Amino acid sequence: MALALRTERTEARLLPEQKKRIERAARLKGLSLSDFIVQHADEAARRTIEEHTTWTLGDRDRDVFVRALLKPSRPSSRMKEAVRRYRMHKTSNGA
Repeated sequence: MALALRTERTEARLLPEQKKRIERAARLKGLSLSDFIVQHADEAARRTIEEHTTWTLGDRDRDVFVRALLKPSRPSSRMKEAVRRYRMHKTSNGA
């Protein structure tokens, strides 16, 4: 990450033991404290965003989902009635 591209600044308050631990980890990686914090905060941010925007299904759930897509079940009488009510409501509201 080039220094010239950095235009924003932020602050964080750390407990003394947190700061010591982060400084030690940064030294072990050969990074400045600032670079270490930015790199790891950015990685954590990317992971968090991905976890909240991506759907990952286990094998069983994936198989059920694919089967439902390939061979959907017929609508139940309750579903047909709900569609009928929706269409009536939509028509009566002028939509």
